[in-house]
Amino acid sequence: MTRCGFATLVGAPNAGKSTLLNKMVGAKLSIVSPKAQTTRFRILGILMRKESQILLVDTPGIFRPRRMFDRAMVTAAWEGAKEADIVLLLVDVRSGFTAVVRDIIERLKQAGRRVWLVLNKIDLVRSDVLLPLTAALTEKIKVEHVFMISARKGNGVEDLLDQLADDLPKGPYLYPEDDLTDLPDRLLAAELVREQIFIQSHKEVPYGVTVETESYKEQGDGSVRVDVVIYVLRSGHKAILIGAKGQKIRQIGENARKQLSRLLERPCHLFLNVKERSGWDNEHARLQAIGLDVVSA
Repeated sequence: MTRCGFATLVGAPNAGKSTLLNKMVGAKLSIVSPKAQTTRFRILGILMRKESQILLVDTPGIFRPRRMFDRAMVTAAWEGAKEADIVLLLVDVRSGFTAVVRDIIERLKQAGRRVWLVLNKIDLVRSDVLLPLTAALTEKIKVEHVFMISARKGNGVEDLLDQLADDLPKGPYLYPEDDLTDLPDRLLAAELVREQIFIQSHKEVPYGVTVETESYKEQGDGSVRVDVVIYVLRSGHKAILIGAKGQKIRQIGENARKQLSRLLERPCHLFLNVKERSGWDNEHARLQAIGLDVVSA
């Protein structure tokens, strides 16, 4: 008898959800950076284990939104939790039981979903903080299991996967067994460019940027040509991203191209164009282009 179901990762920004998704799937699907709020929309990772198909859903970090853009990201996170058979509540043990975690717990209690508690980054704290934190969290919400892991190092991740494989609902697989994600290649290309922007720029620049794939064309020789536009809120951001003599934008493009070629397993030709577009973070079309639902946000 096969099993198949959705396990959604929910937590505060920078709890390590994207790192955990990538570690569990064994591939770079969700972009990662040390900066909070890197993930902007729901990302599905598909994993076969034992006789189970585990559908892992990475969601944006949950925080108190201000802009339309912020509201759309938080809405995407809660929509991901709604479809879950199991919610994995990820908590950064260095931050502990914060006000944001408390808000998430209250919302999860109202939703009535199955919840597993996953304490992440245990390699970065003393072991004597883990049991009191577990006790404080489980006093506020009923959980079926508690896992203590390091998503970065992989500690405890195999045990988590084994338990998911055993506990998901019985049923047929929903995706082909060799699929890794339902993310379109053109959206994956844009996300890899955005990851490089997070890595190679600082302060407010990454949060003032959105990335869209304008054109994705299969070439006769088996390669693919991808044309990507980077929208920035201010002219100063454009100058920073382009860099002296175009050096910064070339480096961003080269790094993203190499990763995209590895993921698609074919040569890729990536072309970037930076445009100033004041107020893109309040445009319905821009938010929809990156996979966010602005109707319900």
